[in-house]
Amino acid sequence: MYRNITALFSSITRKKIYLSIAALLVLAVTTGFVGYETTKAEVTLMLDGKKTEVKTHANTVRELLSEQNINLNQHDLVKPGLDAEVTDNMKVDYLEAKEVSLTVDGKEKMIWTTAKTVEQFVKEQQLTLNEHDSIKPNLTADIQDQGKIKIESAFPVKLVVGGKAQQVWTTSTTVADLLKQQKVSLGEIDRVTPAKTDKITGKTQVEVIRVEKVTDVVEEETPFAVVNRKDSGLTKGKERVVQDGKKGKREKRFEVVMENGKEISRKLISEKTLADSTDKIVAVGTKAQPQPVVSRSKSSSSNSGGRVITVTSTAYTAHCAGCSGITATGFNLRANPNAKVIAVDPNVIPLGSKVYVEGYGYAIASDTGGAIKGNKIDVFFSSQSRAESWGRKSVTIRIID
Repeated sequence: MYRNITALFSSITRKKIYLSIAALLVLAVTTGFVGYETTKAEVTLMLDGKKTEVKTHANTVRELLSEQNINLNQHDLVKPGLDAEVTDNMKVDYLEAKEVSLTVDGKEKMIWTTAKTVEQFVKEQQLTLNEHDSIKPNLTADIQDQGKIKIESAFPVKLVVGGKAQQVWTTSTTVADLLKQQKVSLGEIDRVTPAKTDKITGKTQVEVIRVEKVTDVVEEETPFAVVNRKDSGLTKGKERVVQDGKKGKREKRFEVVMENGKEISRKLISEKTLADSTDKIVAVGTKAQPQPVVSRSKSSSSNSGGRVITVTSTAYTAHCAGCSGITATGFNLRANPNAKVIAVDPNVIPLGSKVYVEGYGYAIASDTGGAIKGNKIDVFFSSQSRAESWGRKSVTIRIID
């Protein structure tokens, strides 16, 4: 029995010892863990602008980023540097670099950047942009890895639309692109030079010619015809209007082509009569008239009866300046060069009177003249030399009948 008690006591003692050892081990591990955790540095890590609080035993920034499973690229931006010592309450900025394609006026190159937006990228690369330059995507767009940025430099072009010129800035490569960019629409028959498919440069002048077709309606007067009718009741050389003429009216339609508001061509497309013209009818005398006498011999008497007056006389021919050769009574002097005719003032000597002129002979008062007024006469000669020889002189006239 004593042995049993002793064995029991020994068993209890061993258990206590085991429990004590286990408790000591737990205390040691716990104390070590707490001590380990309390010795970590607290770091604020900014990952592409996102804030993260971490605790670390890392000695350097490189080790810190490695702990965070960040695969570093040589173009990434890290502040402070990768070899900087990690301290408590430290702030670490990390920006991951992205590779983008930059094309400027057709020339492409690959660039690594940590810029977040296109605007930041432009500043980072010290790119100069004119207000008219084109950049895609726009400045507020985010930078994407393997993204593309395209810049086209604007240049001035002279643009003439409908005759009005202006200078515009463009990044267009063709005439069609320029017109679209400038919001210039073309009518169905408008013309543009150069052609819409032609490429443009800063030396190109683009002209848009506004073309339109309009119909022009014109009313024109049509002349009337003159119809002569013989009249035996009128002396030869006399005429009388029996019926006045009246002009007609005709409508013409033209297709007119206008360029920039100016007419360049006109084509007749139709015409019609609105009113017919009325002929003018003229009665032409056929009744024979007294013929001037042909020169008689000087033996003819100049002292036969009749009224006698003294007049101032001059001479003329049928071929003088402004002369028609036809007398006021319709007698043709050019056809009868030997006729004896004088021009008179009908208020003094009636037309058709037979007279005897001193130094000239028997004649007929068959003509008038603008300068023949009062006691003046003009005697007819067939030649200029004879008329000049007559000159101006006073003569006696006997009016026979």
